[in-house]
Amino acid sequence: MNAGGADPDVKAAAARVTNIPLANFLMIASGAAFNCSNAASKWLVEVYPVGEVLFSRSLVALVTMALFILPTAGLGVYRTERIGAHGLRAISQVGSQTMLVIAFSMMPLAGAMAITFSSPIFSTLASAYFLNEKVGAARWGVLFVGFLGVLIIANPGADSFQLGALFALGNAVLFGTVVAGVRGMSNTESAETLIMWQLTMLTVAYALSLPFGFRMPTAFDAILMACAGIGNGFAQYLWTRAIHLAPTSAVVPFQYLSLVWAMLLGFAIWGDWPTLNLLIGSAIVVASGMFLFWRETRRVPVKEPEA
Repeated sequence: MNAGGADPDVKAAAARVTNIPLANFLMIASGAAFNCSNAASKWLVEVYPVGEVLFSRSLVALVTMALFILPTAGLGVYRTERIGAHGLRAISQVGSQTMLVIAFSMMPLAGAMAITFSSPIFSTLASAYFLNEKVGAARWGVLFVGFLGVLIIANPGADSFQLGALFALGNAVLFGTVVAGVRGMSNTESAETLIMWQLTMLTVAYALSLPFGFRMPTAFDAILMACAGIGNGFAQYLWTRAIHLAPTSAVVPFQYLSLVWAMLLGFAIWGDWPTLNLLIGSAIVVASGMFLFWRETRRVPVKEPEA
């Protein structure tokens, strides 16, 4: 492969290949990896500044993905004619990830993730408006049933308007625009190009926050930061590939399964027992995702994954 110039395989990879079952599997796997990284970030943000936690996570993720992508794709993976779109996506994601980590510092992991999962509504609305994607009645129904499960989990009431919940909701809105943006860019950009530009821009952006707060990590916490970054890097890649392979409204509901990982990690690390609302809501969320998977696999023939 050409280590410095544009690799023809990179451009070829940008071509849209629809494979909904594979995309759904990648989305489920990315949710597990994201939650492990999020749990580590929640642990770290109790001691270290938010900017430092996000910078270390992005930097390690960037190095991890560079070692994974550059040996075959070369620096040509950075070649793009849509630098402005990459910049707008980075701005949205900086705000999204910052709000999410702040929410983690103020409320339980599962609760923050539950509120975050209102993002499919915003991503579907954005995709329908900006990308002219057709969203049928069945998909709308599944999205809103899944969101109903999220509301049961969040148990909205007077105490739901705490600051942490508002940060989680802000993350959901911004993340919804990111999903729609990635889907639109995947017409011309490969998953590798999307992930490398994203992580590079996020690392630079979070580096600018270090002068405003930095604390030297202990050896254990440095290892935890590295693990969070590696997990985040692979999660970002799996997530980007999933969005690249299927329509937004078909694949995003599978993020709901991350609630299961969030509950397990919250209990194992912080002793957060799942409430009845959490269990009922999660059952609705998972059932809605499984119904969509069943429906999509009946409508679209399963294609062999790319080598």
